[in-house]
Amino acid sequence: QVQLVESGGGLVQAGGSLGLSCAASGRTFTSYVMGWFRQAPGKEREFVAAISWSGSRRYYADSVKGRFTISRDNVKNTVYLQMNILKPEDTAVYYCAADRAGGSTWPQIPYRSLELWGQGTLVTVSS
Repeated sequence: QVQLVESGGGLVQAGGSLGLSCAASGRTFTSYVMGWFRQAPGKEREFVAAISWSGSRRYYADSVKGRFTISRDNVKNTVYLQMNILKPEDTAVYYCAADRAGGSTWPQIPYRSLELWGQGTLVTVSS
């Protein structure tokens, strides 16, 4: 069974930091782009960050550039999202995703078209 399992969400004060992890299992993820989306209450799911299989290409939403860093460990089949200088508007459920589509397309393509999704982890940033 193919699974993406997120962890690391929680409550943090504005200005603080939090790290998310997403462990993939159940198949080989060679050549898969992995990344993160988020969905705030009452809003559409939006792209946050994506990283190529090799890790050489990383893509970020403008709203998180300079504050969030995506990385991956292909031995562990895990993708990470380090979130710094968190703001209340970063409050959302964060979802991990994996797909063969190029990471540069992720901000534009319908998120439902991505192949694999985790169950989500809640991040709450208090002001």
